Amino acid sequence: MFDGLAERLALVFKRLRGHGRLTEENIIEALREVRLALLEADVNFKVVKGFIERVRERAVGREVLESLTPGQQVVKVVYEELVGVLGSTRVPLAYAQDSPSALMLVGLHGSGKTTTAAKLGRWLLSEGRSPLLVAADQTRPAAREQLQILGNSLGLPVFVGTGTSLQVCQESRAVAKERGHNPLILDTSGRLHVDEPLMQELVAIKQAMCPAEILMVADAMTGQDAVNSALRFDADLGLTGFVLTKLDGDARGGAALSIRSVTGKPIKFVGVGEKLDALEPFHPDRMASRILGMGDILTLVEKAQASVDHKRASELTQKIASEGFALEDFRLQLRQLKELGPLEQVMGMIPGLSQQKGLADSGAAERGIKQAEAIINSMTRKEREVPGLINGSRRRRIAAGSGTSVAEVNRLLKQFSQAQRLMRQLLPLGGSGAKRTVAKRLLPFLGS
Repeated sequence: MFDGLAERLALVFKRLRGHGRLTEENIIEALREVRLALLEADVNFKVVKGFIERVRERAVGREVLESLTPGQQVVKVVYEELVGVLGSTRVPLAYAQDSPSALMLVGLHGSGKTTTAAKLGRWLLSEGRSPLLVAADQTRPAAREQLQILGNSLGLPVFVGTGTSLQVCQESRAVAKERGHNPLILDTSGRLHVDEPLMQELVAIKQAMCPAEILMVADAMTGQDAVNSALRFDADLGLTGFVLTKLDGDARGGAALSIRSVTGKPIKFVGVGEKLDALEPFHPDRMASRILGMGDILTLVEKAQASVDHKRASELTQKIASEGFALEDFRLQLRQLKELGPLEQVMGMIPGLSQQKGLADSGAAERGIKQAEAIINSMTRKEREVPGLINGSRRRRIAAGSGTSVAEVNRLLKQFSQAQRLMRQLLPLGGSGAKRTVAKRLLPFLGS
């Protein structure tokens, strides 16, 4: 989402670093371009004005102008102020002392509220909690059915109930107490626009359920419209935070940079894809790093840890140490790499990589992974274990089965052979302990 803004800011900072010594005029000129970049990204003009004033006040000070690396100091100032705009620190979910606690999701149609309810349920389940999804949207056709389908796919219980949205929420509390579920995730009704009947319904649910969290699910693609809707919801309900969806889209990102400053309420989660595991806790410092092209290694490590099958990783370590790494193992590594998410997102988390034009075509890389997996899938188990068996006729059969050419099959086999040789060269001739150490260092680069 922030690609355009990140590119503009990268050019500004590159020019600043090119100056041997910065002057006040250099900094003011650079901040003028930063201001334009933020406005073009659809950031609220009041937020932009305050941000630029704070950066200017610090950037033209003695600390920066007399610094040995003034260009880097300006980047540091912008980063720190950007973190402040986004919320300074992560704000975790709150829970009521009385069980079960209720988390109330509100928002307009099309923001992804029902899907977010399921994503949040999955995340809470991974945190060791036992959530209950509550289908309280009586307005949108098939909303309850959609939540049931999503809940079933995740193994999460869904309460549908009967009657009005308020009655469904009240009934769900008794069910949660009886079955030991905590918290409740209330998927409430939305509208195409903010209206009085919607607000009256939501206020009634709030008064009856006393939710520990009232989270507005806002579509980041709608820009300033999301901010305007947030102000109305906050005025009537007293929001405790936001979940921004579609942050993986191609919008300019103004909502993400505006909503915290305008409302004073934190962003607690962001949706970064369509899959049900594509929900991340919001960390202002990490988001600021991504915007400034500094990457986000911590989130990447967390994603890798969550997707690792530790038993398979241990087995793979032993295979590498014994030089038994086969095509079947390679296929498993490709699958784990895909579980990290789209390669474009992964590349954006690696410091500096997103700024290197032409270094990697993420779309071509995605296609290459799918093609490699298709080729390996077209092999017999024996061929995966002993690639040397694959002669000319077998290569033609594999190419036909995978929808590729013999040349592409040859290319994959050559790349795999080179990887095997590299491992043998890296593995020391000494004891098995040293071999295991090298193998473990190789595993992160193999996608595990």
